[in-house]
Amino acid sequence: MSAKVADVRDGHRGAPRVPGTPGRAFRVLPQAGRLSSCGLAPSPRPSRGLSAAPPSAGGNNLARVFDKRCDRAYGRTRNMNGTAESIEHVHGPGDGVPKLPQLHGVLVLNKPSGPSSAKCLSAIKRMGQRKIGHAGTLDPMASGVLLVLLGHATKLSSHLMAGGTKRYVGTLRLGTVTDTWDRMGTTLEETPWTNVTAADVVADVAAWTGLVEQPVPPFSAAKHEGQPLYRLARQGRVTPEKTKTIEISRAEVLETALPLVRFRVVCSSGTYVRSLAHSLGMRLGCGAVLTELTREYSHPFGLEASCSLQDIQDDPTLLPRRLRPLSEALPEWPQVELAPGDARRVRNGMPVPCGGDASPSEQALLMEDGRPLALAQLRGDCWTVRRGLWH
Repeated sequence: MSAKVADVRDGHRGAPRVPGTPGRAFRVLPQAGRLSSCGLAPSPRPSRGLSAAPPSAGGNNLARVFDKRCDRAYGRTRNMNGTAESIEHVHGPGDGVPKLPQLHGVLVLNKPSGPSSAKCLSAIKRMGQRKIGHAGTLDPMASGVLLVLLGHATKLSSHLMAGGTKRYVGTLRLGTVTDTWDRMGTTLEETPWTNVTAADVVADVAAWTGLVEQPVPPFSAAKHEGQPLYRLARQGRVTPEKTKTIEISRAEVLETALPLVRFRVVCSSGTYVRSLAHSLGMRLGCGAVLTELTREYSHPFGLEASCSLQDIQDDPTLLPRRLRPLSEALPEWPQVELAPGDARRVRNGMPVPCGGDASPSEQALLMEDGRPLALAQLRGDCWTVRRGLWH
């Protein structure tokens, strides 16, 4: 007798889900008292999980496919007699990428030019890193330091981005205007630039340090009424003009070979460098686009601490070895080692005595046996937990 397959909705408690079919699951309903190859008992309520029983001989092909999908989902393989066993490296459906356990730390990635930051994060995520984030993305054209946050490090994102100084080296070209304000976009206008001198460019780049706000590019992730601007722009709709508060602490021209200008800029997190290039072109009256951009530094890590995405993909075991601990991501925060009793109180969300003099505005990284336990703020004479790093 062949086994029947029934569609099971979310409300059916205990039904295993087939990867690739969100919101739906399948269970095998055995007939004539025979157990299906996935090990589900002939009961109105399906059992939780999979049994270790070997698949029955001559079982239905669909049930065998179900077995394989469930084994992948639950991280199991089957030995020669068909018994389910756990495995350390699980390959997802068709990707062939070994899955590592969830790691905790900061990966300083040297993003290549071309793929988006989201695609780079997806490549790391396929290695088993389901809890993943970043401390500031890069445009597809840009390369350089991309801080990838794994596990508990994702809780540091706002702190890294709030005070995260960034340093870029880039190249712009005078005489061209595109819809994206960089070379990746569609050319809208080409204007003669021969009346512009190198001295004009040097003076205008140096004036960046006096800027306190900048226009937001129409092709950007900034949102308007819940929609990212790039989505509105791709639909051919008019994007609203938005501005963004910025801080430029240093800007200098490194080389001029007009119409090309190579420069370096040190700025606050969230600054659009292509907007700086576009605005410079508008002020000079000839237009300008960003043609190259490399992020050399994203506080507190530089390119010298980075590794390439290709190296990680070629050897996934390199990933845990290249992770930087959470304590290195917040070098300005003092580290406070807690006694075992105080560590238990912190895990319960309770304040603990600071045990010494400290500034009323001081923040600290509370440690347990040398490992980060929580981000804390001093209130009165106690440390109060801002973010727990233990789960």
